[in-house]
Amino acid sequence: MEASLSLPVLAGLIGIALLFDFLNGLHDAANSIATIVSTRVLRPQYAVMWAAFFNFIAFLFFGLHVAQTLGTGIVEASLVDARVIFGALVGAITWNVLTWVLGIPSSSSHALVGGLVGAGLAKAGWQAVVWGGLGKTAAAIVLSPLLGFALALLLVLIVSWLCVRATPFAVDRRFRLLQFFSASLYSLGHGGNDAQKTMGIIAVLLFSQGHLGSEFHVPLWVVLSCQAAMAAGTLLGGWRIVHTMGSRITRLTPMQGFCAETGGALTLFGAT
Repeated sequence: MEASLSLPVLAGLIGIALLFDFLNGLHDAANSIATIVSTRVLRPQYAVMWAAFFNFIAFLFFGLHVAQTLGTGIVEASLVDARVIFGALVGAITWNVLTWVLGIPSSSSHALVGGLVGAGLAKAGWQAVVWGGLGKTAAAIVLSPLLGFALALLLVLIVSWLCVRATPFAVDRRFRLLQFFSASLYSLGHGGNDAQKTMGIIAVLLFSQGHLGSEFHVPLWVVLSCQAAMAAGTLLGGWRIVHTMGSRITRLTPMQGFCAETGGALTLFGAT
């Protein structure tokens, strides 16, 4: 596609993408802080600041593989134009807002992938889809919860045996401190994985308009903008979903919270 968008229209689309990233941080912040809040290790206002900080610095620890996958591995980059990007973002934003209002934990990332595939299909049919990249992403929808479940279960069993001679009070005190570590790991994983989805969207938009030259890459300003937008959303928190994640699904002790966050973080690191 030739570079045909005016600068205001291009800036507006990038703004919509950053709005999605902001809502992603607002929506999925609950995943980062629900456990540490529900176990009363941190007050909500401090927990969101803790999560936002580690969300923002995540780009220092991870490459941009996820951004590359979303930018070129879901829908053919040559077919992506402003209409495809707009459709994908509006679809994902609508779903995010709906699930946030209803207090339903859901994946913003997979909503964006679904929006991108739907918009690509509407433009060019099935030839728009990169089946290899989409297959890996679809597999992760099923495997990620199962892997997180298995890792957390294994960690609880290991920790229970290691602490079998300790008093409940000593175990609780020890894991209240360790939850700071596990929550930071989970927030790093969240920032390193989810923010990259929007990086990929913005980069493929710039690429389709001829602003990245002949080779697809993610500019540093895009990386910093996306990390900052997600961190800002996290700071506001998604309290409806925190309540659902922290008390309506299961009730955790600090030890169990540590295992849940660590299992989730390891799953995110592997996916990233």
